[in-house]
Amino acid sequence: MNELPNNPEKPNVGGAVVPPESYVTPASAPVGGPGEPRVPEGSSLGALLQKPQNLAILALAVLLALQTWSTHTRFNRLREDVARTLQKDNASNAETAQAVRDTQEAAKELQVKVGVLENRQTESQSQQAALEQMYQDISKNRDEWALSEIEQVLSTASQQLQLAGNVQGALIALQNADRSLSRSDKPQFITIRRAIARDIEKLKALPSVDQPGIALRLDNVIAQIDSLPLLSDEKPAEPIAPTRVNPAGVATPGARAAGQPAAPANPGLGRRVADTWRNWSHEMWDDIRQLIRVRTVDNPDALMLSPSESYFVRENLKLRLLNARLALLSRNEGTFRDDLNSAQQMLVKYFDTKARSTQAAQALLRQVQANNVTIDVPDLSESLNAVRNYKSKS
Repeated sequence: MNELPNNPEKPNVGGAVVPPESYVTPASAPVGGPGEPRVPEGSSLGALLQKPQNLAILALAVLLALQTWSTHTRFNRLREDVARTLQKDNASNAETAQAVRDTQEAAKELQVKVGVLENRQTESQSQQAALEQMYQDISKNRDEWALSEIEQVLSTASQQLQLAGNVQGALIALQNADRSLSRSDKPQFITIRRAIARDIEKLKALPSVDQPGIALRLDNVIAQIDSLPLLSDEKPAEPIAPTRVNPAGVATPGARAAGQPAAPANPGLGRRVADTWRNWSHEMWDDIRQLIRVRTVDNPDALMLSPSESYFVRENLKLRLLNARLALLSRNEGTFRDDLNSAQQMLVKYFDTKARSTQAAQALLRQVQANNVTIDVPDLSESLNAVRNYKSKS
């Protein structure tokens, strides 16, 4: 084991090659020189390790083993990493494949929806084309239709103005017609708008008639008729307290209030008889005064009305006022004033004009009579003629 080969070429320390004849085998000669100590055979390994070449070879072998072990370890780790990466890639590929399938299905659904939307878009385009065609057809006759509508509005307003005197309604109709023409913004309508503006100024210059206020006053008088006192409804006056003298000869409070002196405390028989006669005569005179009353009345028949006749008098007065209200709304001033005059005459003839309620009703009727219910309203012929002339020219 410790023997060396027979003929190896051993390198010298200085770098020269020693010839084979210079080697001494262990059997023929000792290892050391004659002056060196003899080295035992068991220490040949230590001697080998003491040589730099052997140490370098050993270190190189160790390093090579370590490098091999490290490389093998890294290779195993790399193989494990690659395996894990491949597993992850396989899972990712599976997920990707599933996502691709889902995407393909979604794409198919989107294609179906896109087809439906395309069909709807086609229908919408066709409908839009039809609407555009209709709009073009309408726009051609829009001016004519607008003028026809304005002519109808002006004709209706003119009739209301002439028949019912509805100035506010006619004014609103003219203003609406002018507003409609202003929206079209066409210079051809300037002539019509000028005519309408002149008619508007005429209507604004008219005096206003407060028909609602007059009608309200008439309604107030009608509501008070049932509570107005009639001449035939007058009650008799309250009886005056009689002046009495007590048997003791002392006058009662009624006698003292009348200014009569008090009787003596102890009257005689004649005095008592005189007092009794006086009391009886006073009572008799009071009763006679309650039975007979003297009044000055221009129409004696008003005092002789029965309850049914009184009812019809009140109803006739209501009818007169209602007729006056209708005449007010229809602008019939003659009938309006005739009915009001008749109502005033009935109040004076059958009702108690001294009562405050009757006087208030008469005052309201006088206020109504002071109003002028008829005015000279113009016609709207200028505006109508302007519209008709434009239509005939076009």
